[in-house]
Amino acid sequence: MGIVSKSTVSALASVAVSLLIGAVVVGGPHGLPAGPALVMCIVCPLLIAWPASAWLLWQKKKLRIALEAAETAHARLAEAHRALAEKARRDDMTGMLNRETFFAEAEAARHEAGAGTLLIVDADNFKAINDRYGHLTGDIALLEISTAIRRAVREGDIVGRIGGEEFGVFLAGADRGESLTVAERLRREVAAADFRPAGEARTPLSVSVGGAMHRRGSSLSELLREADRRLYEAKQSGRNRVVFTRMPTAA
Repeated sequence: MGIVSKSTVSALASVAVSLLIGAVVVGGPHGLPAGPALVMCIVCPLLIAWPASAWLLWQKKKLRIALEAAETAHARLAEAHRALAEKARRDDMTGMLNRETFFAEAEAARHEAGAGTLLIVDADNFKAINDRYGHLTGDIALLEISTAIRRAVREGDIVGRIGGEEFGVFLAGADRGESLTVAERLRREVAAADFRPAGEARTPLSVSVGGAMHRRGSSLSELLREADRRLYEAKQSGRNRVVFTRMPTAA
């Protein structure tokens, strides 16, 4: 029912009430007021109640429209805020967690699970790709590597880009066997990437991986230092390999 219909109903109801009051106060033939009193009981409610009702209903409609618009704007603002907050957590190029967020989430997962393994993954000979093909092609290579890392890890593992060509993976709750399996699978996935810079023949990509398992009482910074030492050993041992708790797995 629209504003006109509602206002008409309200005005007619006002006329009925006015006639009832007139009958009680003034009286007349058949219990109704007569003459000018009857006219006033009918005309006055129509002149006052109908426009007053129409105005109130119109204001109510405008208020409802304004509230709906405000709710829509609030929902869009909240969605934009969530999107910005998520963007602030991500590396712009790869879409992985950025360094700060990665280590914050790894720390939280380490405490919750009480176990896990930190992998530091570094692209091998990456400077040579940048020097030969340029940084844009180097970015493509990094995207190939980040995609391969995502394929290799388990659901729920935490993955981030923590440096220029360096990535971090935290395997929450993983034991030694699971950690070695994921690290080696990651290395193989990168080595199998079909990277063809500038339309040339396939150029092999590889990564070195250093792994360190969480130990009771150890801090995340200690875990990071140990993983960095294992990564250095992997680089010194010939690259394209996993060194994990002093146990190298050659390619």
